[in-house]
Amino acid sequence: MRKIILSFIGVLLIIASFFLAKSLIANKNKPKPILEKVTKTVFTDTVKNGEVQIRIPANGSLVAKRRVEIYSEVQGLFKMGNLLFKPGQKYGAGQSLIRIDASEHYASVQSSKSNLYNSISAIMPDLRLDFPEVYQKWQNYLNAFDLNKTTPKLPEMSSEKENYFITGRGIVSNYYNLKNLEQRLSKYVISAPFTGILTEALVTEGTLIRSGQKLGEFIDPTDYEMEVAISKTYANLLKVGEAVDLNNLNKTETYKGKISRVNGSIDQTTQTITAYIDVKHENLKEGIYLEANINGEIVKNAIEIDRNLLLEDQQVFVIKDGMLDTMPVTPVYFSETKVVLKDLPNGAIILKKPVPGAYVGMLVKPFQANQTSKP
Repeated sequence: MRKIILSFIGVLLIIASFFLAKSLIANKNKPKPILEKVTKTVFTDTVKNGEVQIRIPANGSLVAKRRVEIYSEVQGLFKMGNLLFKPGQKYGAGQSLIRIDASEHYASVQSSKSNLYNSISAIMPDLRLDFPEVYQKWQNYLNAFDLNKTTPKLPEMSSEKENYFITGRGIVSNYYNLKNLEQRLSKYVISAPFTGILTEALVTEGTLIRSGQKLGEFIDPTDYEMEVAISKTYANLLKVGEAVDLNNLNKTETYKGKISRVNGSIDQTTQTITAYIDVKHENLKEGIYLEANINGEIVKNAIEIDRNLLLEDQQVFVIKDGMLDTMPVTPVYFSETKVVLKDLPNGAIILKKPVPGAYVGMLVKPFQANQTSKP
């Protein structure tokens, strides 16, 4: 019985093997399915070489071009004035910023004036007898002498004898001591050197001011400059008087400036050169952060494209016979988003936007504006 079962199983295996072999032979002779080639639609651009203006980006904050730090050279009480000494207060040119009580020093000046007048008056009889030819000019000097006005300049000495006589009486030394006191008296009033605005006030009315103390800061709010650091690579492109486009961080406002100065040395630490850009505008304030685009050299026979279109081996994709190919190029200048290239022939069709997974030989077709998509 066992032999019959094994014989039956063997016959079944032979029959199954026959049908399996027949099926494999039939499938082998079937034609392979033809895969449909996919053509990708891409954005393209046609190369048209020309002149490309290189723009060097830089940034910095505005600082008033005319700035004065106010210090006191004398000591005294800060007197009340017509305008409060507060940040934001505007002053005209020559208007008093600070008045310091000078009553004690004023008395010393008046005393010295009186001494000088008395010294000259005392020598008038001797001048009339010994130097009659110069008597009148010294008399005229005394007649014009006013204790409430600035001391006038001494008359010119017309002879050596007159010079010895006047100097020997101590008149010349008294005169210069008096002028020194008058000069110091003028320091009790600090006036605005130009029309501007007070940006910092460190004292208030009634404060005892000390000699050498900083009192505040005063600026001209109509004229600013911006300090920018440029790579030494572009040092030869910086020219005094060159126009510069400026804009705020939001790109909502633009201003016009110009390069006023260029530092003559390169920073050894950062290997940059400092340039200063002048800018004037009623909307600007000190401390505003601006971006500048400095015009560099003009590159001829070049084209500017997006930086992400340049491959790592300094090649770009071009379209030839409906397929992607690569072409070597020479990068001239890199910015944050753009690159200037040379050695691309006119009329060459390049990609305008990067294609994910692009490779040499990929089938592509240019995007048409009126092209309709198939359902």
